[in-house]
Amino acid sequence: MRRSLFLFLMLLASCNDDKKTIPEQKTELSNLPETSVVILGTFQDAGSPHIACKKECCEDLFENPDPLRKVVSLGIIDPQNQKTFLFEATPDISSQVKQLKLFSALEKELPDGIFLTHAHIGHYTGLMYLGKEATNAANIPVFAMPRLRQFLATNGPWSQLVSQNNISLQELEDQKEMRLTPNVSVVPFSVPHRDEYSETVGYIITGPSKKVLFIPDIDKWAKWETPIVEAISKVDYAFLDATFYSGDELNTREITEIPHPFIEESMMLFKNLPASEKQKIHFIHFNHTNPVIDSDSNAYKAVIRNGFHVAKINSRFSL
Repeated sequence: MRRSLFLFLMLLASCNDDKKTIPEQKTELSNLPETSVVILGTFQDAGSPHIACKKECCEDLFENPDPLRKVVSLGIIDPQNQKTFLFEATPDISSQVKQLKLFSALEKELPDGIFLTHAHIGHYTGLMYLGKEATNAANIPVFAMPRLRQFLATNGPWSQLVSQNNISLQELEDQKEMRLTPNVSVVPFSVPHRDEYSETVGYIITGPSKKVLFIPDIDKWAKWETPIVEAISKVDYAFLDATFYSGDELNTREITEIPHPFIEESMMLFKNLPASEKQKIHFIHFNHTNPVIDSDSNAYKAVIRNGFHVAKINSRFSL
């Protein structure tokens, strides 16, 4: 009995000694992936399947939802500075911030800041999940232009997020650069859109070696004071509003009331660009009716054949 007890104690001591000799595993920051942008969603505000949709494009999705159909959002990852940022607070924010965490390989569950483009439902309402009914976040910086910042601060339920210190509103200025980390800076710029509650912006996101143009919503390219071709020429990636492929998709709404650049129009506008410029363009922000969602469709094939890209969720691009 004593011999058995002695052997047990010796074994226990040996196990404890082994634990002490195991070195702590630490990730060297210099070995982490490079600064990058990741696509966390590609769909228009109301997602897919669309509420009350009776069309064939929604037919099976209510019973068999596609987990890759998320509302438009980008994530920025700076591993060297251990920072992440989210562009747009969508209704799919819960899964999107989790995906951003997985891409970043960092421990934090929430991003270091959220950048909003405007006050349409797919672009800011995800903020509600930062409130006390959900994660009860602590002072997450939310970057917004003056009208949008005022809207959030003075209208419930968003104002409760401010008063309860779930979010900390940070004001953006048109065309003014904001340095987020030594590797990442952001410049917001105004674009024409339906501005019922706020102005609308796009963003130029600059990394250590590359730039991103992000315009998920705009009325028509011709309404913008900056020529879109010129804007594309100054960046490496351009994620551009492609809500509708053409004006033929909707038969339940007056399409002039929701103007966007049709993909057909954009491809015509960009047709004379060199191949290197066309390769920068990733169409994004798809309405549930947009045929490019289906990679077997003629519309999708036309986009690819003409030298452009259809944005894919979870795609990652070096900055």
